Amino acid sequence: MTHARGERSALCDVLDRLGPDAPTLCTGWNTYDLAAHLVLRERRPDAMGGVAISALAGYTARVQEGLKTRHPYPELVGLVRRPGGVYGLLPALDAAVNTLEMFVHHEDVRRAQPSWEPRELPPDLEQLIWKRVSTGARLMLRRAPVGVVLHRLGGGVALGGPRGGAKVEVTGRAAELLMFCFGRQRHARVELTGDPHAADRLREATLGV
Repeated sequence: MTHARGERSALCDVLDRLGPDAPTLCTGWNTYDLAAHLVLRERRPDAMGGVAISALAGYTARVQEGLKTRHPYPELVGLVRRPGGVYGLLPALDAAVNTLEMFVHHEDVRRAQPSWEPRELPPDLEQLIWKRVSTGARLMLRRAPVGVVLHRLGGGVALGGPRGGAKVEVTGRAAELLMFCFGRQRHARVELTGDPHAADRLREATLGV
């Protein structure tokens, strides 16, 4: 089983266990909303534009609400559990595109619940996450208000944000750096060092792809 499929399955297990009304780290979304988003992402490509383009956001939101209207929560989770669209046909594409997507959304659900703790990840998944973080840092941190130096515990450095001015060092395991760079700064187990004002600005910034 690929890590994308493993994270997908684990996410769906948590969604089934928590039910439709549990909180997530996605602002304004509960678990029902997140399940609908994931189904839309894979099975309604016509509505994906609104995820990134504000002018299309209204249509995307209507399609997402329509999915909730047409599908009971357990049915939506069942659709998430089975890769849809091209991802169901091409496991290699699923692995390339969905490993981080499913990991982050799995953590969005886990970390919104009380008393969560970071998971111990297989070394190859940790390494894969760091590879994606280190190569994508410039993109994920393009809106950072200050320069960022990512330090991975166990080895590795990546840079993002403005090239000049104040810099903040962010230190943690690869998975925690990923959550930070994906805009979940308050729920990432990392250490920030540098100018306190710059660090505060970075914590509050809108990050991610």
